[in-house]
Amino acid sequence: MTLSIRAKALLFHDPRSTALLVQVERIARSEATALIIGETGTGKELIARHIHSHSERKGPFVAVNCGAFSESLIDAELFGHESGAFTGATQARAGWFEAANGGTLFLDEIGDLSQSLQVKLLRVLQERQVVRLGSRRPVSLDVRLIAATNVDLKKAVAADRFRADLFYRLSVATIELPALCERPGDILPLAQHFINIYQSKLKLEQVRLAPQTQAALLAYEWPGNIRELENVIHFALIVCRDNVIQADDLKLVGALHRNISAVQSAALSAKLSSSDVPQQPAAAANEQANLLTRLERLFGELIDSGESTLFDSVEEILVRTAFAGCHQNQVQTARVLGISRNILRTHLKRFGLIRLETTSPASGIVNLDAPSVSH
Repeated sequence: MTLSIRAKALLFHDPRSTALLVQVERIARSEATALIIGETGTGKELIARHIHSHSERKGPFVAVNCGAFSESLIDAELFGHESGAFTGATQARAGWFEAANGGTLFLDEIGDLSQSLQVKLLRVLQERQVVRLGSRRPVSLDVRLIAATNVDLKKAVAADRFRADLFYRLSVATIELPALCERPGDILPLAQHFINIYQSKLKLEQVRLAPQTQAALLAYEWPGNIRELENVIHFALIVCRDNVIQADDLKLVGALHRNISAVQSAALSAKLSSSDVPQQPAAAANEQANLLTRLERLFGELIDSGESTLFDSVEEILVRTAFAGCHQNQVQTARVLGISRNILRTHLKRFGLIRLETTSPASGIVNLDAPSVSH
């Protein structure tokens, strides 16, 4: 029943991280509903598990990814269903809320929920009870809810994509989880942690990072955060020689390196215990502002040209460009565009970038990720 996101390393060494951990443990001692905000791969499930383990709840921890199911499936999965509630429902089944009774329910990608499911979730939080599909009998709940998202829910509320009342219900205790590049003191300890995990599996001993490799790890932006770091270290262990990971062994995207030199990276490595957190260079911020100004001028020219389908054309170009730039990764594309994955899927199907959803009658599994055959 539980769809658990990978979560392997709760290692907080950076001053910003240790301060956050103190806040998390204070929240854990309460019964407050919590909202964890952070990019994909930053360890949101780990934080949720930490809250559960440091609470007084004796029930299970149930983790669910709301973006992994179509609306027709997640309704029954969240709230449960009775026998005969819909085609294929041959027997009654408890939902995730009931499964987490007495414990904690973690809902990741909460921003992907449809408006109708948001209404049902709000009612469950208010009434502290759930009604299965096909039933009229409420089931009382004792569940602590922790939600997580990589979408800016305040913007989603302003755009009428997310209910304001549900947002306020969820954000009683808000935890903002920084991206990995914003807490550089965690990068090398995490890298060493993943080395320790994978070197034994690969029958290697005492693998170490060369100084240039440490500098490269610290200079990288880590768009995939901790999950990407884990994959990079795993690959480097496979290809490294003489038990030393060299910079050339790292599979990094060069365009995503921060605008700092190797000398600066080495200096950063030596100052991991410092409380200073690198900020975005002013030059990069100015460049972004210039790009937006140029874009505004281009929009003005297009509007003056009298293009009748301007909105649809611009929207398609934006979605196509982002999807291609993210190598057809839906999660990364949604994060780049600042929208939920469900909204992104709607656009991808609209522009023929993925096929329409198809459901296997035998398994009930919905295929959402198949690339389009049209170009």
